[in-house]
Amino acid sequence: MAIMASTVVISIVLLFVLIILATAIKIVKEYERAVIFRLGRVVGARGPGLFFIIPIFEKAVIVDLRTRVLDVPVQETITKDNVPVRVNAVVYFRVVDPVKAVTQVANYIMATSQIAQTTLRSVIGQAHLDELLSEREKLNLQLQKIIDEATDPWGIKVSTVEIKDVELPSGMQRAMARQAEAERERRARITLAEAERQAAEKLRDAAEIVSQHPMALQLRTLQTISDVASDKSNVIILPLPMEMLKLFRSLADTAEMAKVKLEKEVQEKLEAEARAKAGEE
Repeated sequence: MAIMASTVVISIVLLFVLIILATAIKIVKEYERAVIFRLGRVVGARGPGLFFIIPIFEKAVIVDLRTRVLDVPVQETITKDNVPVRVNAVVYFRVVDPVKAVTQVANYIMATSQIAQTTLRSVIGQAHLDELLSEREKLNLQLQKIIDEATDPWGIKVSTVEIKDVELPSGMQRAMARQAEAERERRARITLAEAERQAAEKLRDAAEIVSQHPMALQLRTLQTISDVASDKSNVIILPLPMEMLKLFRSLADTAEMAKVKLEKEVQEKLEAEARAKAGEE
């Protein structure tokens, strides 16, 4: 009986020792840290890997150091130019100081979420609608800076804040659509006017070149005829060459000069005969 009693006692002691060892041995992953409390006081963070704690006297709180993605719910606010909008965002943050994350705030995830929501409403309320739509990167940097400064005492590092969606009232969307259409129409008219101006300048330059080199007009005429001749359904009417017009004009001028000369000679002859007849009388 005594042997059996001693065996039971030894078994109980061994079991107790195994339980103590099981609670004393801790294994922390690479992306985790264990904040150690000894009799309620923080003694530091341990890990990653294998380490031991004093059972009953020490307690380990595991903190995840990986980057977390926090989805900020839709926030209804009014911009600086009195336009109601609905905005949501996403925040990327991670724990850089596990001791502060455990001791300085009760729930650092919830606290970061609330800070992000209030900051988002505040920043959007200080921005105009055009800035919210066209300068979103600037607002993202401003949000990241403010949230990071607010969460720094908790050992939290906010790396990125991105505004995801901006919902506008239907009336504002129609007004912006009309404005965009008017802007596109204005640009189209400006582009057309600029094209007309450039075309007029090119035609002026071409006219000056043709006036200096008359053969250029003939070459252009022949090129046009060649282009039209490719389609057999077209009827080609060849214009009279400018050289022939110049020839006819030259012949007409010569004939006119000969006529004037002949008339002058006849007139002189008649005047001479009249003087001779008057002398005989």
